[in-house]
Order: sequence, then C-alpha cells, then structure tokens
Amino acid sequence: MSPFELLIAPLEYPFMLRALAVTLVAAVVCAVLSCWLVLIGWSLMGDAVSHAVLPGVVLAYLVGAPFALGALVFGLLAVALIGVVRDGGRVKEDAAIGTVFTTLFALGLVLISVVPSQTDLSHILFGNLLGVYTPELVQVLVLGAVTLAVLLLKRRDLTLYAFDPVQAHAIGLSPRRLGALLLGLLALTTVVALQAVGVILVVAMLIIPGAAAYLLTDRFSRMLVIAPALAAVCAVAGLYLSYHLNTSSGGMVVLAQGTAFGLVYLLSPRHGLVGARLSRARRGRPVSLGA
Repeated sequence: MSPFELLIAPLEYPFMLRALAVTLVAAVVCAVLSCWLVLIGWSLMGDAVSHAVLPGVVLAYLVGAPFALGALVFGLLAVALIGVVRDGGRVKEDAAIGTVFTTLFALGLVLISVVPSQTDLSHILFGNLLGVYTPELVQVLVLGAVTLAVLLLKRRDLTLYAFDPVQAHAIGLSPRRLGALLLGLLALTTVVALQAVGVILVVAMLIIPGAAAYLLTDRFSRMLVIAPALAAVCAVAGLYLSYHLNTSSGGMVVLAQGTAFGLVYLLSPRHGLVGARLSRARRGRPVSLGA
C-alpha cells in the first residue's frame, strides 16, 4: 500500500471522520487549558476532576440523561468539595484533592459494578472514539467551542492570575472568581475529552501538551500556539496508527503525546536534557579551540 493510500484509507469510513473530528477538538481544547494548569501547578487538580466525573457519567447512564450533564455536575461537585475540605480545616490542598477524587472515583467503580452485567461501560473508562455518533459529535463541538471561546476571551485575566494573583487583585480583578472560572472550564474540558480517551486518560491530555510547550518556549503567548499544534499533530498521528495497527485509539493518541513529550524533554534546545548540553557544548567549542 502506497503512502497516499495509507493516508486516504481511514477517511473512507464515516466513523473515522467523526473520530478524527472529536479527537482534534478534544486535543486542542485540552492543550490550551493545559498551558494554565502547568503554569499554576494544577496538574493534580486536573487528575482529580478527570477521575471524579466517573460517578456522574454512570448515574447519567442509569437515568437516561446525557453523559455530559452527569460528568459536568460531578466535576463541579468535586471542585466544590475540594475547596470545602481545603478551606475548612488543617487539611492541605494536595491531601484534599487526593481524598475527594479517589473517593468519587471509587464511588464510580462501585456504581459500574452494580449496573446490569449485560451493559458494558468500559468505554467510560477508556473512551470510545470509534463509536462516536453524530449527536455526540455535535455535543463535543459545542462544548469545545464554548470552552475555547471563554479561555481566549479571558486569556489576559487568567494569565495575570496565573503569574501574579496579588497584582490581579490590585487592579480590581478577583483571584477567587478567576480561579473558580478556571476550575469550571477544567470540568467542562474534561467532559469534552471524556468521549475521546475516557476517564483514565483525560489527565494526560490536560497536562502533556502544556508541559511540552513549557519546555520549548519561555513566552506564554507562544505556549498557547505550540501546545494545541503539538496536540493536534499527535491526535491525528495516534488515530492513524491505531487504525493501521488495530490498537486502542484513545490509548494511541495519548501514547503519541507522551512520545512527543519525551522527545521534547530530551531535545529541547534550551531546556532539554540532551539539547541543552549540546547547545552549551557548541557555544563553548570556539573558546576551547582558541585556548
């Protein structure tokens, strides 16, 4: 099979076109948000919210409601509970996050175990890219557009909050409200990505692109371009590889992102483990030759 045929073959199937659209939207939205999560240090919060939505999805399934509604309700509930536990006593934020998200995730697993045995809910955990239908595609597109629009419209305020909450407060912004907005968008973004990679792998899409972009540039405005571009390339590459290798589509997308991060971590010119050393060696070579 020629390279052109390898490229065109998956696009002959409608389910692959829908999967590609969902993957691209989820990857781009998660990547943009990941820039702020990495900058603020909310990686664990992303993990918490992505896992805490599980019981909401299962309950929505049991009552016949949209998965997105149940996931969003429990995502916001997790954020609220973390705030209550953190602010109400001596428990620190990391402990509050760990307690809330593991408890809610365990509740979701219990609920799955009591669902009738003929119903397979594994797609909630691992995603179901190739089983996306048009209504679910429309849902992802709408939620993704809303999330991305809010992030871009509020990017200056959110960036100032990430870098210097004190300065944000001094010019009349409310750090508490901005933090709440970012957490609400985190819950919404989790819902967008849930269909693509499932509960377990959502956190990877929420962290890896921003972390890779952070190693490639020192300017936040460039991070907001690099992260979604990298995520989009990995989304397409992962989906194509899953088609031709007959592997898990969501898992392959995340594996492509992880591989890209590994390459960036090693080869980034300024911050890479190998790239930075090579760059310093090249700069030092003329001096040593003239010595």
